[in-house]
Amino acid sequence: MTDHLAFLILGLGNGAVFAALGLALVMTFKSSGVVNFATGAVALYAAYTYAFLRKGELLNPIPGFPTTIDLGSDVGVVVAVLISVIIAAILGVILYLLVFRPMRTAPALAKAVAAIGLMLVIQALIALRVGENAPSVGPIFKIDTFKIGTSVVPTDRLLLAVVIVGLSICAGLVLRYTRFGVATEAAAESEKGALVTGLSPDRIAVANWALSSATAGLGGILIAPIVPLNPVAYTMFIVPALAAALVGNFTAISVTVAAGLVIGMLQSEATKLQTTWDWMPDAGVAEAVPLILIVGFLLLRGQPLPGRGAVIRQDLGRSPRPDHLLVPGIIGVVVAVIALLTTSGSLRLAVIATMIYGIIALSQVVVTGYAGQVSLAQLTLAGVGAYTLSRMTENLSLPFPVAPLLAACAAMVIGVIVGLPALRVRGLPLMVATLALAVFCEAFWFRNPSLNGGLQGAPVDSPSLFGIDLGIGAGEGYPRLAFGILCLIVLTVAAYAVAALRRSGLGASMLAVRANERSAAAAGINVGVTKLIAFAIASFLAGLGGALLAYQQTLATAGTYAVFAGIGLFAVTYVAGVTSISGAILAGVIAPGGVMYFAVDKYASFGDYYMLVSGILLVLTVVTNPDGLVGYLHKIPYPGRRIAPKAEQPVETLTTPVADAPTPPTGSVILSVRDVTVRYGAVTAVRDVDFDVRAGEIIGLIGPNGAGKTTLIDAISGFAPADGTVSLDGASIYGLAPHRRSRAGLGRTFQDIELYGELSVAENLAIAAQRAPGDTSDNVRKVLQMLEIDHLRDVPAADLSQGQRQLVAVARVLAGQPRVALLDEPAAGLDSTESRWLGDRLRAARAHGVSMVLVDHDMDLVLSLCDRVIVLDLGAVIADGTPDEIRTSPAVVGAYLGTPSSAMAVEPDATDPDPDVERNRAEVVEEMS
Repeated sequence: MTDHLAFLILGLGNGAVFAALGLALVMTFKSSGVVNFATGAVALYAAYTYAFLRKGELLNPIPGFPTTIDLGSDVGVVVAVLISVIIAAILGVILYLLVFRPMRTAPALAKAVAAIGLMLVIQALIALRVGENAPSVGPIFKIDTFKIGTSVVPTDRLLLAVVIVGLSICAGLVLRYTRFGVATEAAAESEKGALVTGLSPDRIAVANWALSSATAGLGGILIAPIVPLNPVAYTMFIVPALAAALVGNFTAISVTVAAGLVIGMLQSEATKLQTTWDWMPDAGVAEAVPLILIVGFLLLRGQPLPGRGAVIRQDLGRSPRPDHLLVPGIIGVVVAVIALLTTSGSLRLAVIATMIYGIIALSQVVVTGYAGQVSLAQLTLAGVGAYTLSRMTENLSLPFPVAPLLAACAAMVIGVIVGLPALRVRGLPLMVATLALAVFCEAFWFRNPSLNGGLQGAPVDSPSLFGIDLGIGAGEGYPRLAFGILCLIVLTVAAYAVAALRRSGLGASMLAVRANERSAAAAGINVGVTKLIAFAIASFLAGLGGALLAYQQTLATAGTYAVFAGIGLFAVTYVAGVTSISGAILAGVIAPGGVMYFAVDKYASFGDYYMLVSGILLVLTVVTNPDGLVGYLHKIPYPGRRIAPKAEQPVETLTTPVADAPTPPTGSVILSVRDVTVRYGAVTAVRDVDFDVRAGEIIGLIGPNGAGKTTLIDAISGFAPADGTVSLDGASIYGLAPHRRSRAGLGRTFQDIELYGELSVAENLAIAAQRAPGDTSDNVRKVLQMLEIDHLRDVPAADLSQGQRQLVAVARVLAGQPRVALLDEPAAGLDSTESRWLGDRLRAARAHGVSMVLVDHDMDLVLSLCDRVIVLDLGAVIADGTPDEIRTSPAVVGAYLGTPSSAMAVEPDATDPDPDVERNRAEVVEEMS
């Protein structure tokens, strides 16, 4: 028992560093909304600076100059620490000013990708400047030990933990009780609010970036005497630090620091257990701790769908629909065959590597470009395919192509497992989970001698089919043309399969999920299943690419599928264009080992700088052009290229009078709402609401701002937890997920018009129409004609005007042929003419059998269109009647004037009416008339 306690205390050293980096992550996020993946790299730079200062040298990061500057004599511990921490603070300020200040309004996901680019830049820069000649670091604290049972424990771990805990206490006190801390919290809550109150968000962010980088740098310096300096190891400290910050929700300093310390202690104990118990794996148990913590925390704390107002905005560039595939495909195949026939040796090997990395990049296109789930583990999944292939061929003697297909299936299984958190989270947390998986797989599987061939790698048998040798060969004929043709065939099939996916309903569903999960669920898409399918397809492709890579190298080696290699390939794919097939092909060309890499390395001796340049290009791409390099190619007009039409509104659309559609007689009850109540903690947003919607009826739902109208719509459609019952066509839909309610016949729109900007208008409608009875294209055509927007069919939704977006949002709901459509402010932003025209279109839709619940602040539209109007105030129904009854209801007028309905219902006996109140009441009645 005492041995276990000793190892827990030994883990305080690493735990303190995780806590320091987690503290830095929290400070950065609170001030600028950036999850700084480069925090570990900043700690690395500070540690190297300190190590060289102790030797009397200053690290010079600028390539082309001497690595260090001689200072003449050694620098003392205290002075070296101060200088290194100051340099780390300056580095943090530079990173903010050059990269993140211009990205201040960018989505959080784009900022995180830029931070990954900076991590690559700093790590590659240090690796270039220092290489393997890492200086040793002497002790900072006085060396002393004490005993726990038979174990000897050094005191420096405890002192390191005490320093970091003290630092966190100081940071917490500063943020809580000082003016600077209050300003930081204010800027974090609202940048506009901070500006209005005279605060400068820029200055606050600069100060916090300096402090957070100094904190990270101090953590790196203090751990340097305990953990030998290594660029990869120090940079990967970010994974457990991110786990700690996630536990603290990137806001709670004390929780984050405590979690960091606990992670370090558990990792130390895991190392102890794997050497004590024979049944435990030989490696990777410590790396499993942050992975298990991250995945478990995300599954417990996540939500299947983001809440209203918390929808994550992404900016991954456009994903063009691949048309005219035959000619480009033939040209590409011909060029590849010529390249294989006319090259030999290393150049042919580069052509083959281009094809293989192109396949792995296609997997990134599916999971990130189409589904919007940023994965940093695609090369790791390729490694799973490679190592599984070794087992399939060496141990089971399975033939080609059974072995690589089963290896790809194994990668698919692992990919689905890592995709499980995507059922409840999205964006940054999922990216962290995939990074933790990559670290774990490399340590637990790829570098574990008991699971593979160890340092020598895991051998792979050469492929053959019907007696034909398809292997890469050896000696004079290396690499063989047959293997190149095999890779070309697989790449071609994979590319056409991904193109077919983009053009399919499933691909459209993925893009809908990427654009907006709430809207996708409202259209009947099972968001969680769609994400898992994307992970499965992408992982299969990655595993297939990994199997080919193993065939090319004749064995699977850990270095090929290392974490940093995977991050580098992600960077290359993002730079090339992560949203398109052509971007994946270009990624294969510029990937390490590809044709461009071969050329620049051979003719410009630039190979050592490739990772550095990749990181710089990743940052520039995120900041300037999310479409990637291939986006410029997509803008080049060439013969036969189809240009998306512009959204032009015909003059006659709003001026041609439209005859009133006959009002169908109301029939039986379709939608029944009973005792619906929505509570958020102690606040009751909706209270005991009852109403029915009959066939052919349009019901208006009005009330002042904050009355609970949208919350009620959310409750009915399944987006908000509620008490009570909701029935559709006599069947209860209470408790069903939003997509299941949609498929049952309940459609809805959203206040913020959540269209799928990547898709055309017709594709937006087809997503909902594909789950409705009848032919999808015919259904889409009829709805477009009914709303008179057929001219917008091929226009991307992102190019529509406000009025057009409103109409398309309504059209998408109608395309699903719902029994009842819940329309949340469809006339918002429209002028009176456009609003009247919208009313005519809704009457036409009712004539086609769609009942509606209409929420809108346009009283003229509501009172002229609706058969019955329900009025909410403070979450409760205060009036229910015909438009004429609502116009003159004292309770309704009181609600809009801010007067309690009970007061309006009782006339005073002895007091004359207040003339101001009466005048205001008359104005409200006039407006509603």
